[in-house]
Amino acid sequence: MINAAGQLLLRGRSRGVRPMFSSGLADRSFSSSASSSRKLDGKVAVITGAASGIGEATAKEFVRNGAKVILADIQDDLGRAVAGELGADAASYTHCDVTVEADVAAAVDLAVARHGRLDVVYSNAGIAGGAPPATLAALDLDDYDRVMAVNARSMVACLKHAARVMAPRRAGCILCTASSTAVLGNIGPLAYSMSKAAVVGMVQTTVARQLARDGVRVNTISPHAIPTAMALGIIAETFPAATAEEVRRMVTREMQELEGASLEVEDVARAAVFLASDEAKFITGHNLVVDGGFTVGKVLVRDPPGSA
Repeated sequence: MINAAGQLLLRGRSRGVRPMFSSGLADRSFSSSASSSRKLDGKVAVITGAASGIGEATAKEFVRNGAKVILADIQDDLGRAVAGELGADAASYTHCDVTVEADVAAAVDLAVARHGRLDVVYSNAGIAGGAPPATLAALDLDDYDRVMAVNARSMVACLKHAARVMAPRRAGCILCTASSTAVLGNIGPLAYSMSKAAVVGMVQTTVARQLARDGVRVNTISPHAIPTAMALGIIAETFPAATAEEVRRMVTREMQELEGASLEVEDVARAAVFLASDEAKFITGHNLVVDGGFTVGKVLVRDPPGSA
């Protein structure tokens, strides 16, 4: 989530934070910690990138809240395992390469064929790309094309095929995962940041207003750094001299602003539940930033007199 220039935003001070991971799903249990109500009862959802990370956490939170979920991913073993954990009545897995439009269309059609309806599509699949270039002049355009295909073009495919099913019903919700790198400049790899800015741009400048006329809500969610495999990999490539422990500390402590809390995949999942629920029935075209205040400001003077 951060490039070399982003070192200026890191904090060296130690912070007390809550543990990042529980010992397992059994410890978290299948009851929502926020509410005993099931906010998505009767809804059917497709989630891309659902085999791990934010997508997996969202699939589990959707099921906790009463939804039926189609998990779409290319990680077949992981995806089938998550679907099996959630139960055949609540979840099923389908192989879906989001860069292939036919796969996206098939995932949408599977939801309708299996459950008779589709209420939510969460376009969440994404990649970090290769090692961040030191300068724009060093940008690898082949890598850029690959990142844009997964992170931005795939979102268009999800929007297109979700709208194909939802617009005739004049109801539905589409969510897209963006990033704090789409909100604050120079804190992520070039290709990744551009792709996430494109996601916010396409929703806010065109798609949300057009689909509002069809009764379909479209919103983005922009998480900050979470210690997922992808985020940790980005930091490790950006700071190759850092140990694994140092990389994790950067993500969980030094890149955060909000004291007394730490960002977890479940926080993003709960944001998705809210936006997918009827509680958010009048919210569309919004970018919900889940960053603990990281993007609300920056250091005014990098090296003030007397700071050395």
